[in-house]
Amino acid sequence: MGEDRKFISGMIPPVERSEPAWWFAFQESKLLLYEEHSGVNLPCLVNFAALGLRTLREHYLGLFHQRPCYAVEIMEGSIPPSGMTFEGLRQVYGRLEEDLFWMAARAVQIIDWDRTHQFCSQCGSPLRTKANERAKECPQCGLLQFPRLAPAIIVLVERGRKLLLARSRHFMPGMYSVLAGFVEPGESLVEAVMREVKEEVGIAVTDIKYFGSQPWPFPHSLMIGFTAAYASGEISLDDGEIEDAGWFTVDHLPRIPGKISIARKLIDWFLAKQEAPLEN
Repeated sequence: MGEDRKFISGMIPPVERSEPAWWFAFQESKLLLYEEHSGVNLPCLVNFAALGLRTLREHYLGLFHQRPCYAVEIMEGSIPPSGMTFEGLRQVYGRLEEDLFWMAARAVQIIDWDRTHQFCSQCGSPLRTKANERAKECPQCGLLQFPRLAPAIIVLVERGRKLLLARSRHFMPGMYSVLAGFVEPGESLVEAVMREVKEEVGIAVTDIKYFGSQPWPFPHSLMIGFTAAYASGEISLDDGEIEDAGWFTVDHLPRIPGKISIARKLIDWFLAKQEAPLEN
């Protein structure tokens, strides 16, 4: 991403709205978009009210592509203006510019957090938004509440020229992926990798290495990716989580996740590794 395309987070919006801004407007979890022949695009307007939609809440996000950007919650039941539509983020991926897609993923998490944190969980008082940070404060007891993030590990386990893929009961028909699970309180990321693999398929792993991370706005996870090597054990399924699992070679892969996910990036990394020439 070029220097002029970086996102600069901010809390205080411009005093005067004199230039077009990006508007990440959601009705529930569906994004408002212009329908175009080449795909979809976001509203880029000086004033969102020009679209004639009733809004519930608005959040300034900062500068993106050198433009101000806002997250907006639209009242349920609103009809999109002519030439526009509401679409779920999963359906938008690949049709909207990728930088804007991940910015929309950020925006929907802030809207979801704001909508579900109107009152203090400790004393029940209405919360107020802090002016200088992305947080809410209770005026009665002082409790601070920040946007929710649920850290989850995702790991590709390799065994020579094979990789471990599993099928969860809630996956689409025929879909397999790498293993994943939420991190438990008091647990390190490496411990979470070892526990999840052992719990779900009954094997032990070693040589655990960090791969990368990805925000996952469905609804508010942070996926932390790892690679690992098989150490010992035979596949034994956790009946509550996994429907099937097995070792697969590059030339005999089942249906795998789309390119939106870090799961696919892990699998693509393994596939590229198998195509590399062997060292003597």
